[in-house]
Amino acid sequence: MSSIQVSDQTFIAAPPELVAESLGVASKWRRWWPDLQITVREDRAEKGIRWTVAGPLTGTMEVWLEPELDGTIVHYFLHAEPTGVGPAELAKLDLGALIRARRVAGKVMSFETKRELEAGRAAGEAPSHGRSQA
Repeated sequence: MSSIQVSDQTFIAAPPELVAESLGVASKWRRWWPDLQITVREDRAEKGIRWTVAGPLTGTMEVWLEPELDGTIVHYFLHAEPTGVGPAELAKLDLGALIRARRVAGKVMSFETKRELEAGRAAGEAPSHGRSQA
């Protein structure tokens, strides 16, 4: 079990293909996670993306895209350990603060993507992206 575990989800009223396209822009990753070195482990297109992370944390990060109603649920996961920290040092860290900071970074990513893809859409209105219901 990782010392730092973040799991979160956000609904975006846009199809997974558009969410994946937005999340796949590597220049955004530096803004969302400026201190992490991120390497794509698996680009799953409209199903999401998986990364390995290095820097102050070593581990994995994933965005899983789940089609739901007229949009997408963005599931965000981070499983990591502080880099170069032994058990004695780990016990002294404020893991709650570290986890909170990483959870906020995930929400910044999700909400920025939501604002971008839902721009101009009034609350309660169907998205204009043309996705039909089955």
